[in-house]
Amino acid sequence: MQYRTLGRTGIRVSPYALGAMMFGRAAGVGNPDHDDAIRIIHKALDAGINVIDTSDVYSYGESEEIVGEALRGRRDKVVIATKFGRPMSDDPNEQGMSRRWIMAAVEGSLRRLGTDYIDVFQVHRLDPGTDIEETLSALTDLVRSGKVRAAGSSNTPVSEIVEAQWSAERRGLERFRTEQVAYSILNRGVESEVLPVAQRYGMGTLIWGPLAQGTLTGRIRKGQETDLRRGAFFKHIADERRLDVVEQLVPLAEKAGLPLTHLAMAFVTAHPGVTSALLGARTMEQLDDLIAGFDVTLTGEILDRIDEIVPPGTDVGRLDQDYRTPPLLDAGLRRRA
Repeated sequence: MQYRTLGRTGIRVSPYALGAMMFGRAAGVGNPDHDDAIRIIHKALDAGINVIDTSDVYSYGESEEIVGEALRGRRDKVVIATKFGRPMSDDPNEQGMSRRWIMAAVEGSLRRLGTDYIDVFQVHRLDPGTDIEETLSALTDLVRSGKVRAAGSSNTPVSEIVEAQWSAERRGLERFRTEQVAYSILNRGVESEVLPVAQRYGMGTLIWGPLAQGTLTGRIRKGQETDLRRGAFFKHIADERRLDVVEQLVPLAEKAGLPLTHLAMAFVTAHPGVTSALLGARTMEQLDDLIAGFDVTLTGEILDRIDEIVPPGTDVGRLDQDYRTPPLLDAGLRRRA
Protein backbone atom coordinates (compact mmCIF):
# COMPACT_ATOMS: atom_id res chain seq x y z
CA MET A 1 0.00 0.00 0.00
CA GLN A 2 1.43 3.35 -1.06
CA TYR A 3 0.26 5.80 1.61
CA ARG A 4 -0.50 9.45 0.86
CA THR A 5 -0.46 12.60 2.98
CA LEU A 6 -3.90 13.94 3.86
CA GLY A 7 -3.50 17.46 2.55
CA ARG A 8 -1.05 19.35 4.75
CA THR A 9 -2.07 17.65 7.99
CA GLY A 10 0.94 15.33 7.92
CA ILE A 11 -1.41 12.38 8.50
CA ARG A 12 -0.53 9.45 6.24
CA VAL A 13 -3.51 7.60 4.80
CA SER A 14 -4.18 4.76 2.41
CA PRO A 15 -5.45 5.66 -1.10
CA TYR A 16 -8.53 3.60 -0.33
CA ALA A 17 -10.66 4.16 2.77
CA LEU A 18 -13.51 2.13 4.19
CA GLY A 19 -16.85 3.91 4.17
CA ALA A 20 -19.11 2.77 7.01
CA MET A 21 -22.44 4.16 5.80
CA MET A 22 -23.74 0.66 5.05
CA PHE A 23 -23.09 -0.66 8.56
CA GLY A 24 -26.29 -0.75 10.61
CA ARG A 25 -29.89 -0.40 9.56
CA ALA A 26 -29.07 2.30 6.95
CA ALA A 27 -32.66 2.87 5.73
CA GLY A 28 -33.20 -0.82 5.07
CA VAL A 29 -30.26 -1.28 2.68
CA GLY A 30 -27.40 -1.62 5.17
CA ASN A 31 -25.82 -4.56 6.97
CA PRO A 32 -27.46 -4.85 10.42
CA ASP A 33 -25.23 -7.78 11.49
CA HIS A 34 -22.66 -6.19 13.81
CA ASP A 35 -20.38 -9.24 13.89
CA ASP A 36 -20.28 -9.42 10.10
CA ALA A 37 -19.62 -5.68 9.80
CA ILE A 38 -16.77 -5.98 12.30
CA ARG A 39 -15.24 -8.80 10.27
CA ILE A 40 -15.41 -6.59 7.17
CA ILE A 41 -13.66 -3.76 9.03
CA HIS A 42 -10.93 -6.10 10.27
CA LYS A 43 -10.42 -7.50 6.76
CA ALA A 44 -10.03 -3.97 5.38
CA LEU A 45 -7.48 -3.06 8.06
CA ASP A 46 -5.53 -6.26 7.44
CA ALA A 47 -5.41 -5.36 3.72
CA GLY A 48 -3.64 -2.07 4.53
CA ILE A 49 -6.56 0.37 4.75
CA ASN A 50 -6.03 2.75 7.66
CA VAL A 51 -8.95 5.18 7.21
CA ILE A 52 -12.57 4.58 8.22
CA ASP A 53 -15.19 7.19 7.39
CA THR A 54 -18.55 7.31 9.12
CA SER A 55 -21.12 9.83 10.41
CA ASP A 56 -23.34 10.32 13.43
CA VAL A 57 -26.40 10.16 11.16
CA TYR A 58 -25.53 6.79 9.59
CA SER A 59 -28.18 4.55 11.11
CA TYR A 60 -28.45 7.28 13.76
CA GLY A 61 -25.26 6.37 15.58
CA GLU A 62 -25.27 2.63 14.98
CA SER A 63 -22.51 2.85 12.36
CA GLU A 64 -20.25 4.73 14.78
CA GLU A 65 -20.96 2.15 17.46
CA ILE A 66 -19.96 -0.69 15.12
CA VAL A 67 -16.75 1.09 14.14
CA GLY A 68 -15.92 1.75 17.78
CA GLU A 69 -16.47 -1.89 18.68
CA ALA A 70 -14.33 -3.07 15.76
CA LEU A 71 -11.42 -0.80 16.69
CA ARG A 72 -11.01 -1.91 20.28
CA GLY A 73 -7.30 -2.54 20.71
CA ARG A 74 -6.53 -1.14 17.25
CA ARG A 75 -7.71 2.44 17.53
CA ASP A 76 -4.27 4.12 17.48
CA LYS A 77 -3.45 2.49 14.12
CA VAL A 78 -6.56 3.86 12.41
CA VAL A 79 -7.55 7.31 11.15
CA ILE A 80 -11.20 7.86 12.11
CA ALA A 81 -13.17 10.38 10.09
CA THR A 82 -16.74 11.11 11.09
CA LYS A 83 -19.29 13.79 10.27
CA PHE A 84 -21.92 15.94 11.95
CA GLY A 85 -24.64 18.34 10.88
CA ARG A 86 -27.47 16.21 9.49
CA PRO A 87 -30.62 16.02 11.65
CA MET A 88 -30.30 13.48 14.47
CA SER A 89 -33.89 13.93 15.68
CA ASP A 90 -36.93 16.19 15.30
CA ASP A 91 -35.29 18.67 17.67
CA PRO A 92 -34.30 21.70 15.54
CA ASN A 93 -31.12 22.15 17.58
CA GLU A 94 -29.86 18.60 17.07
CA GLN A 95 -28.51 19.43 13.62
CA GLY A 96 -26.57 22.08 11.76
CA MET A 97 -23.28 23.88 12.35
CA SER A 98 -23.93 25.93 15.50
CA ARG A 99 -21.47 25.88 18.40
CA ARG A 100 -24.29 24.53 20.56
CA TRP A 101 -24.77 21.46 18.38
CA ILE A 102 -21.10 20.93 17.50
CA MET A 103 -20.16 20.60 21.17
CA ALA A 104 -22.96 18.11 21.76
CA ALA A 105 -22.35 16.21 18.53
CA VAL A 106 -18.65 15.62 19.20
CA GLU A 107 -19.38 14.18 22.64
CA GLY A 108 -21.92 11.81 21.15
CA SER A 109 -19.52 10.64 18.45
CA LEU A 110 -16.66 10.18 20.92
CA ARG A 111 -18.89 8.07 23.15
CA ARG A 112 -20.20 5.87 20.34
CA LEU A 113 -16.74 5.43 18.79
CA GLY A 114 -15.23 4.59 22.17
CA THR A 115 -12.32 6.98 21.68
CA ASP A 116 -10.82 10.09 23.25
CA TYR A 117 -10.26 11.89 19.94
CA ILE A 118 -11.47 12.06 16.35
CA ASP A 119 -8.87 12.37 13.61
CA VAL A 120 -11.06 14.22 11.10
CA PHE A 121 -14.33 15.86 12.23
CA GLN A 122 -16.30 16.93 9.16
CA VAL A 123 -19.30 19.17 8.51
CA HIS A 124 -21.69 16.82 6.71
CA ARG A 125 -23.71 19.54 4.96
CA LEU A 126 -23.47 23.32 5.04
CA ASP A 127 -25.93 25.17 7.25
CA PRO A 128 -26.83 28.49 5.55
CA GLY A 129 -28.33 29.73 8.83
CA THR A 130 -25.03 29.62 10.72
CA ASP A 131 -22.13 32.04 10.28
CA ILE A 132 -19.08 30.09 9.10
CA GLU A 133 -16.97 31.84 11.76
CA GLU A 134 -19.26 30.43 14.46
CA THR A 135 -18.55 26.93 13.13
CA LEU A 136 -14.81 27.42 12.69
CA SER A 137 -14.51 28.94 16.18
CA ALA A 138 -16.14 25.88 17.76
CA LEU A 139 -13.99 23.50 15.71
CA THR A 140 -10.88 25.47 16.71
CA ASP A 141 -11.72 24.93 20.38
CA LEU A 142 -12.14 21.20 19.75
CA VAL A 143 -8.75 20.98 18.02
CA ARG A 144 -7.05 22.91 20.82
CA SER A 145 -8.69 20.71 23.43
CA GLY A 146 -7.36 17.57 21.71
CA LYS A 147 -10.77 16.08 21.02
CA VAL A 148 -10.32 16.64 17.28
CA ARG A 149 -7.12 16.45 15.26
CA ALA A 150 -8.34 18.14 12.06
CA ALA A 151 -11.56 19.73 10.81
CA GLY A 152 -13.08 18.99 7.43
CA SER A 153 -16.02 19.86 5.20
CA SER A 154 -18.18 17.80 2.87
CA ASN A 155 -20.16 18.42 -0.33
CA THR A 156 -19.13 22.08 -0.32
CA PRO A 157 -19.55 24.47 -3.29
CA VAL A 158 -16.22 25.95 -4.31
CA SER A 159 -17.26 29.49 -3.30
CA GLU A 160 -17.96 28.27 0.24
CA ILE A 161 -14.62 26.41 0.35
CA VAL A 162 -12.83 29.67 -0.45
CA GLU A 163 -14.91 31.73 2.01
CA ALA A 164 -14.17 29.28 4.82
CA GLN A 165 -10.44 29.42 4.10
CA TRP A 166 -10.46 33.23 4.07
CA SER A 167 -12.54 33.42 7.26
CA ALA A 168 -10.12 31.12 9.05
CA GLU A 169 -7.14 33.19 7.95
CA ARG A 170 -8.76 36.51 8.93
CA ARG A 171 -9.74 35.32 12.39
CA GLY A 172 -6.81 33.05 13.14
CA LEU A 173 -9.12 30.03 13.35
CA GLU A 174 -8.65 26.38 12.50
CA ARG A 175 -9.37 25.92 8.81
CA PHE A 176 -10.97 23.03 6.97
CA ARG A 177 -8.14 20.62 6.20
CA THR A 178 -10.16 18.17 4.13
CA GLU A 179 -13.09 18.11 1.74
CA GLN A 180 -15.29 15.07 1.11
CA VAL A 181 -16.75 15.16 -2.38
CA ALA A 182 -18.58 12.93 -4.86
CA TYR A 183 -16.37 11.96 -7.80
CA SER A 184 -16.58 9.17 -10.36
CA ILE A 185 -16.34 8.58 -14.09
CA LEU A 186 -19.98 9.63 -14.29
CA ASN A 187 -19.60 12.68 -12.05
CA ARG A 188 -16.55 14.65 -13.17
CA GLY A 189 -17.85 18.17 -12.54
CA VAL A 190 -15.58 18.57 -9.51
CA GLU A 191 -12.55 18.38 -11.79
CA SER A 192 -13.36 21.88 -12.99
CA GLU A 193 -13.04 23.78 -9.70
CA VAL A 194 -13.50 21.82 -6.48
CA LEU A 195 -10.48 19.52 -6.80
CA PRO A 196 -8.13 22.26 -8.10
CA VAL A 197 -9.20 24.65 -5.31
CA ALA A 198 -8.72 21.92 -2.70
CA GLN A 199 -5.21 21.40 -4.06
CA ARG A 200 -4.53 25.15 -3.98
CA TYR A 201 -5.42 25.32 -0.29
CA GLY A 202 -3.59 22.12 0.60
CA MET A 203 -6.76 20.24 1.50
CA GLY A 204 -6.89 16.48 1.49
CA THR A 205 -9.87 14.96 -0.32
CA LEU A 206 -11.95 11.93 0.62
CA ILE A 207 -14.02 10.73 -2.33
CA TRP A 208 -17.47 9.27 -1.87
CA GLY A 209 -19.41 7.51 -4.62
CA PRO A 210 -16.43 6.39 -6.78
CA LEU A 211 -18.66 3.60 -8.07
CA ALA A 212 -21.46 6.11 -8.74
CA GLN A 213 -23.63 4.62 -5.99
CA GLY A 214 -23.48 1.16 -7.56
CA THR A 215 -23.94 2.21 -11.19
CA LEU A 216 -20.32 1.30 -11.96
CA THR A 217 -20.39 -2.15 -10.35
CA GLY A 218 -21.44 -3.93 -13.52
CA ARG A 219 -24.63 -5.04 -11.81
CA ILE A 220 -26.72 -2.36 -13.50
CA ARG A 221 -27.03 -2.71 -17.27
CA LYS A 222 -29.35 -1.15 -19.76
CA GLY A 223 -32.51 -3.17 -20.35
CA GLN A 224 -31.70 -5.64 -17.58
CA GLU A 225 -33.12 -6.25 -14.12
CA THR A 226 -30.76 -5.54 -11.24
CA ASP A 227 -30.48 -7.10 -7.80
CA LEU A 228 -28.79 -3.99 -6.41
CA ARG A 229 -30.71 -2.93 -3.31
CA ARG A 230 -30.05 0.75 -3.91
CA GLY A 231 -31.89 0.51 -7.20
CA ALA A 232 -35.19 0.75 -5.35
CA PHE A 233 -34.17 3.96 -3.56
CA PHE A 234 -32.12 6.10 -5.95
CA LYS A 235 -33.61 7.55 -9.14
CA HIS A 236 -30.23 8.24 -10.74
CA ILE A 237 -29.52 4.50 -10.97
CA ALA A 238 -32.19 4.20 -13.68
CA ASP A 239 -31.02 7.32 -15.55
CA GLU A 240 -30.78 6.28 -19.22
CA ARG A 241 -27.95 8.74 -19.89
CA ARG A 242 -25.81 7.15 -17.20
CA LEU A 243 -26.63 3.63 -18.35
CA ASP A 244 -25.60 4.54 -21.91
CA VAL A 245 -22.16 5.46 -20.58
CA VAL A 246 -21.93 2.22 -18.62
CA GLU A 247 -22.51 0.30 -21.86
CA GLN A 248 -19.44 2.05 -23.32
CA LEU A 249 -17.30 1.47 -20.23
CA VAL A 250 -17.98 -2.25 -19.94
CA PRO A 251 -16.15 -3.20 -23.18
CA LEU A 252 -13.33 -0.79 -22.29
CA ALA A 253 -12.84 -2.57 -18.97
CA GLU A 254 -13.03 -5.99 -20.65
CA LYS A 255 -10.42 -4.99 -23.22
CA ALA A 256 -8.13 -3.89 -20.39
CA GLY A 257 -8.74 -7.19 -18.60
CA LEU A 258 -10.35 -5.46 -15.62
CA PRO A 259 -13.64 -5.70 -13.76
CA LEU A 260 -15.63 -2.48 -14.13
CA THR A 261 -15.24 -1.82 -10.39
CA HIS A 262 -11.44 -1.83 -10.66
CA LEU A 263 -11.53 0.50 -13.65
CA ALA A 264 -13.79 2.93 -11.79
CA MET A 265 -11.75 2.96 -8.57
CA ALA A 266 -8.40 3.30 -10.36
CA PHE A 267 -9.75 6.21 -12.38
CA VAL A 268 -10.64 8.17 -9.24
CA THR A 269 -7.38 7.55 -7.38
CA ALA A 270 -5.36 8.54 -10.48
CA HIS A 271 -6.34 12.21 -10.06
CA PRO A 272 -3.56 14.19 -8.32
CA GLY A 273 -6.16 16.06 -6.26
CA VAL A 274 -7.57 12.87 -4.74
CA THR A 275 -6.18 11.59 -1.46
CA SER A 276 -8.38 8.62 -0.68
CA ALA A 277 -11.49 6.99 -2.21
CA LEU A 278 -14.15 5.40 -0.02
CA LEU A 279 -15.10 1.75 -0.46
CA GLY A 280 -18.72 1.44 0.62
CA ALA A 281 -18.70 -2.35 0.97
CA ARG A 282 -21.78 -3.87 2.61
CA THR A 283 -20.63 -7.50 2.35
CA MET A 284 -17.34 -9.37 2.56
CA GLU A 285 -17.73 -10.40 -1.08
CA GLN A 286 -17.90 -6.76 -2.18
CA LEU A 287 -14.83 -5.89 -0.11
CA ASP A 288 -12.83 -8.83 -1.49
CA ASP A 289 -13.59 -7.70 -5.04
CA LEU A 290 -12.39 -4.16 -4.36
CA ILE A 291 -9.28 -5.26 -2.46
CA ALA A 292 -8.24 -7.30 -5.50
CA GLY A 293 -8.01 -4.04 -7.46
CA PHE A 294 -5.73 -2.13 -5.09
CA ASP A 295 -2.71 -2.46 -7.38
CA VAL A 296 -4.50 -1.49 -10.61
CA THR A 297 -3.03 1.50 -12.47
CA LEU A 298 -4.66 2.77 -15.64
CA THR A 299 -2.59 3.56 -18.72
CA GLY A 300 -2.74 6.90 -20.46
CA GLU A 301 -4.52 5.23 -23.35
CA ILE A 302 -7.35 4.01 -21.11
CA LEU A 303 -7.66 7.40 -19.40
CA ASP A 304 -7.80 9.07 -22.82
CA ARG A 305 -10.61 6.75 -23.86
CA ILE A 306 -12.54 7.56 -20.66
CA ASP A 307 -12.09 11.27 -21.47
CA GLU A 308 -13.69 10.61 -24.85
CA ILE A 309 -16.67 8.83 -23.29
CA VAL A 310 -17.18 11.38 -20.48
CA PRO A 311 -15.37 14.68 -21.17
CA PRO A 312 -13.34 16.08 -18.24
CA GLY A 313 -15.27 18.36 -15.90
CA THR A 314 -18.71 17.12 -16.93
CA ASP A 315 -21.44 15.21 -15.12
CA VAL A 316 -23.72 12.61 -16.65
CA GLY A 317 -26.99 13.31 -14.87
CA ARG A 318 -26.76 13.98 -11.13
CA LEU A 319 -26.72 11.98 -7.92
CA ASP A 320 -29.85 12.06 -5.77
CA GLN A 321 -27.70 12.98 -2.74
CA ASP A 322 -25.91 15.90 -4.40
CA TYR A 323 -25.83 19.01 -2.24
CA ARG A 324 -28.02 21.73 -3.73
CA THR A 325 -27.58 25.31 -2.61
CA PRO A 326 -30.62 27.19 -1.19
CA PRO A 327 -31.29 29.17 -4.41
CA LEU A 328 -31.77 25.87 -6.25
CA LEU A 329 -34.28 24.61 -3.69
CA ASP A 330 -36.23 27.82 -2.95
CA ALA A 331 -37.86 29.52 -5.97
CA GLY A 332 -38.21 32.70 -3.93
CA LEU A 333 -34.43 33.10 -3.97
CA ARG A 334 -34.41 33.03 -7.76
CA ARG A 335 -37.24 35.44 -8.49
CA ARG A 336 -37.75 39.12 -7.78
CA ALA A 337 -40.83 39.90 -5.73
